[in-house]
Amino acid sequence: MKILVINGPNLNLLGTREVGIYGNMTYKDLENELLNYAKDKNIELRIVQKNIEGELVEEIHKAYFEKYDGIVINPAAYTHYSIALLDALKGVALPCVEVHISNIHKREEFRHTSYTAKACIGQISGLGIDGYKYAIDFIKKQIITDENLAQSHKEH
Repeated sequence: MKILVINGPNLNLLGTREVGIYGNMTYKDLENELLNYAKDKNIELRIVQKNIEGELVEEIHKAYFEKYDGIVINPAAYTHYSIALLDALKGVALPCVEVHISNIHKREEFRHTSYTAKACIGQISGLGIDGYKYAIDFIKKQIITDENLAQSHKEH
């Protein structure tokens, strides 16, 4: 099973950016923790971070063409206005979970709206780094359930 984790703008500044909101774990720490978590679950994980919207769109397309099974995305600020990311996620139709380290619903009003969530099977907000792990687990469970359903339909 292959899952792509996509992180949007400014997440490369974890550990120094608004520590009161995002904590002091660095981006490298996040990568290492997620890679170890996925390895223990026999999941191939690729993690990318881009500050440019078009590069995020290209990563979503790559996930489709490189046969990834699902996407975990933290679109960061693009969450709240990127129709391009929404369209890319809808276009590839891979199971996707949106993740936010902070609780976007307890922050400024403009952060309460997520365009990208409209293309996702779920959203996890405010659970810190653990939100990524829950998203990985959920995608894995969703894929296994879908595969079992498909197999069951073939047998009948």
